[in-house]
Amino acid sequence: MDGIESEQVVAADAQASGGGGAGSRTPLLELRKMSKQFGPVQALSEIDLKVYPGEVTAVVGDNGAGKSVTLKTISGIHPPDGGEILWQGKPVHIRTPKDASALGIETVYQDLALCGNLDVVQNMFLGRERTRNHLLDENSMESAAAATLSSLSVTTLRSVRQSVASLSGGQRQAVAVAKAVMWNSKLVIMDEPTAALGVAQTAMVLELTRRLASRGLGVIFVSHNFNDVFEVADQIAVLYLGRLVASLPAKGLDRQVVVDYVTSGASSRNGSQLAHADGA
Repeated sequence: MDGIESEQVVAADAQASGGGGAGSRTPLLELRKMSKQFGPVQALSEIDLKVYPGEVTAVVGDNGAGKSVTLKTISGIHPPDGGEILWQGKPVHIRTPKDASALGIETVYQDLALCGNLDVVQNMFLGRERTRNHLLDENSMESAAAATLSSLSVTTLRSVRQSVASLSGGQRQAVAVAKAVMWNSKLVIMDEPTAALGVAQTAMVLELTRRLASRGLGVIFVSHNFNDVFEVADQIAVLYLGRLVASLPAKGLDRQVVVDYVTSGASSRNGSQLAHADGA
């Protein structure tokens, strides 16, 4: 299922679950005491994290804080060593990326995983090509790709048949996101989506991120850029040395409190008592 059909399913799910999380506090994804170890290195220690449908949850932290490991554990690249993962309130086992995709979890990595020598349609259907009478169904794929991009209000592409190598950084991000949401996804993980982008391209990607949440999807937004984080986030989760040290509603939050948690794992400023409030 893809394109407009996918959007209709997402909209129905959002309505049933209370939309942006205000009416329903059942997490789309919940990590309970999740841990991961690589040899003698404890990469994650008992992480508790909740991600709600219709919300952008930003995950921030310094280098080595555990952001990438958390992302890759949710994506099925690094199976957890301990703890529990709940999906829509039910325990699940995510051991491979295929397991994550089957649940509706798609990840847009920083390198985008796009092939520059292929066009937009070929990239969006790479590995999932449609066939008809044993031949590629080019017309069907082109229509579905165009419909998905249109549903996300991506209007800057000249053609869905232009090569990805000819696109700007922001346009490539848009294609990667559209590829992620084509397959009836419910949670999109965005890994440093604005890294190395210009001002205009960054604005486009941030707008696209908010649009995903407005459609009822859950979004995990991993970034070092606090300006971008505060622009799009509903919730900010802070990792420090492999531990979740704060989960704070973004609205009205003093960003210096977030800086404190990122740099030292604690904050004595006003409002820091909101740690682990997770928007409830």
